[in-house]
Parts: sequence; structure tokens; C-alpha cells
Amino acid sequence: MAQGIGFALTPVVSRLFSPVDFGLFGSFTAVSGVILAGVTLEYTQAIMLPKEKGDALNIFFVSCAATCLVALLCLAVCLIAPKGMLELLHASNAWILSLLVLATLLGGFNRACQAWSTRTKAFKHVSASQVIRSLSTSGVQIGSGYAKAGPAGLICGAILADLFGSLNLMRPVLRDFRRLRRTVSWRRMKQLAKEYSDFPMYSASQNVTNSLSTGIPLLLLIHHYGAATAGAYAFAVRILWTPLSLLVGSLRQVLFQKATESQHRGHSLTSLYVRTTVALFAIGIVPTLVLFLFAPPIFSWIFGPRWMTAGVFARSLILWLLFVFCNLPAILFARLIRIQRTVFFYDLALLGARVLVLAVGGLYLSAVNAIMAFSVIGATMNCFLILLVGYAVMQKEGPVNMERIRHSLATAWFGIGPLKVFGETRLGEPVEESLPDQL
Repeated sequence: MAQGIGFALTPVVSRLFSPVDFGLFGSFTAVSGVILAGVTLEYTQAIMLPKEKGDALNIFFVSCAATCLVALLCLAVCLIAPKGMLELLHASNAWILSLLVLATLLGGFNRACQAWSTRTKAFKHVSASQVIRSLSTSGVQIGSGYAKAGPAGLICGAILADLFGSLNLMRPVLRDFRRLRRTVSWRRMKQLAKEYSDFPMYSASQNVTNSLSTGIPLLLLIHHYGAATAGAYAFAVRILWTPLSLLVGSLRQVLFQKATESQHRGHSLTSLYVRTTVALFAIGIVPTLVLFLFAPPIFSWIFGPRWMTAGVFARSLILWLLFVFCNLPAILFARLIRIQRTVFFYDLALLGARVLVLAVGGLYLSAVNAIMAFSVIGATMNCFLILLVGYAVMQKEGPVNMERIRHSLATAWFGIGPLKVFGETRLGEPVEESLPDQL
């Protein structure tokens, strides 16, 4: 519902803002996205792991403290080097730097509250928060579009969405805090921060590297081809990712909880990994083929003629995004079996490959060919990651019954879809009510 609201209103937003507006908005989100990728030092992922709920609450506050620290560092950089930051953002007004700091603070708190809601299975609050975010974003952007606010309207819509979404997610946090507040202490927070130090060391670094891989292309496209081309690219990614995230958002929360539960109970992680990965590929292959064949006329008809270029870019990008969609289990299981160091070096290689392709492509290729090369590299590398993590999961569990794996593949492909992947679990519903304090 949340994704549907935003997607339904996109044709309105696309007619109120130009590709240049989306290009400048894209440069802001690229920079803020890199900061937000590590804003909680990824302690939000560690919230799921302690057996005791009181320890999880201490890690929640560690992630909030990390958010405040990163926001202060961002403010310091903006005060010390405002010109450099404005050049990076391709902006001329200094007030946009205050929006960057605010986006950092609100985005970090939103991630921490979402992680706690996932830990406590408050999926209704998470869903309601997403609806509120979608309505807030679209409402503010449409209103500012009619007011001719330009890229500032797009930026404010995204920031207010985090604010209103976090206010709704605070309800389960406050409820549990009142019950467990005596377990929270600075001493225990420091102990747990040290115990889960591999998350800021590797997971946060991995996330920042990943975000750089996503954000740098847009900044390079602005540099080589101008804001209008970068805006068409940003719009294409936004439209393609919206329906994909319809499933990814729910799957991320439910799959991590289910996988953690399976690990605690000694169940096979390999079987769950194979089923989810293959099922995601089965879900994504048909839309991928349709968009590869018909993306340009679809974009022109739905969003207006000036977005034809975005449709051409979408045709190139859909291959990469298919494998991004399929690698969700790889990202989550890598954290679960604690191989963040390996994935971090993979992400460094991915970042280097993407930057090289677009830097060279910007000199010798057209924008369309450069983006196609970027997409092929992304698809190849993500396919490699899926195989790498799958092998690591199998190695961790030792000898695996190959008949069980074949059965998992058949179940995922034919039997069918995400409603079967988690056994009896359906998206948006709590998984199992047993052992709530141990998860």
C-alpha cells in the first residue's frame, strides 16, 4: 500500500519537476545516502542478535548515540568546508547544508526505530510508518511542485517523510523502554558496542562502500553529461526500484527474523538461502523482460514525453536491478554468519569496477552505452556475491543433503512465491510467537 501510493502519484510529480530538478535532488540523495549508510554504524543490524531483550535495547541506544555522533561530524564538515560541500552537492544555496545535517539525524533515528520494531515483530507499526512516509513524501513534493519550489521541494519531502515515519515507530520503542528501562546503562552499552564491533568495522564500511557504488554514478553522470541526464538516470532508478522494494522491504524484515530463528534452533540455513534466492529470481524475471522490451514507450506514456530518456536508461538498468533484488538473502545471511569482512572486500572491488566503467565511459561512450556497461558490471558482480555467500553458508553448516537442496530449488521455483518461502509465514504477519525474548 505504501509503495502503491507513492508510485500512483509519481506521474503527477514527474509533470511538476524537470529532469534538472531530479538531477540536483539526486546529487543530494547520493551524498546523504552515503552518510546514512553508516549513520548508526550498523548497530541496528546487531539489535536482532542478542538473546536477551534488555541487551537489544542497549544496542538500540548505542545506534542512536552513533547517529548523534555522525550528525555532529556532518555539521562540523559543513561548517569547516561549506564551499566544498556545495560543489559536491551541485548546489548554490548554503541552507541546503542544514537540510543535509537534518536528513542525517532523522534518517538514523528512523533506521534504529525500524530495527527495534522488526526485533519485536511490530510489523503493523512498520507498515503504517511506510504508508505515512509515502503520503508525506508525495504530498509535500506535489505541493512544492505547484509552488515551483524546484529541487528543494523534493528534498524537503524526503526529510519530512523520515520525521513523520519515525514518530509512528516510536510507539513500540517507548512501550518497551518503559518496561525495560532498568536494564539500560552506559556500562552495558559500552560492553555490547565492543562485543558487536564487527558491525561498525565491516558492515558499516560495507554499507558506505555500497552506497558510494550507488551514488557515485549519478555524480559522475552530472560531471560528464549534465544535470538533465543525471536526472533521467535518477528518475529511472526511482521508478524501477519502487515495485522491487514493495517486496524487498517486507522480505528484509521477515527473512532476517526467520533466519535468526532458524540459526538459534539449529535448522538448515542453506535450504532457506536457496529457496529465497531462487524465488526472488522467479518473481523478478518476467517484469525484467517486459521492461527490457518496452521501457521507453511505457515511460513516455505514463510520465510524459520528456522522460523518454529515462525509459531508455531503465532498459539498461533493469538487468542490474534484477540481481540487486535477488541478492537480498546474500546480504542478510552474510551478516548472520558473520562474514562481513569478505563482503566488505567484495564491495570495494564492486566500487572500483563501477567507478572505472563510468569514468572511462564518460570519456569515450555515450550516456546510454556507459549506463549499459555499468548495469552489466553490476549484474555480474551481484551474481558472484550470491554464489560466494551461498558457498560460505554451505561451508559453515558442513555436509549438506543435496536432495534437500534440489527440493528447495523446486519449491522456490514452482511452489511458489514468497508465501511458501517462509513455510507458513505470510508477508506482513508475525513469524512465530515462540521464544520472543531469545530473538
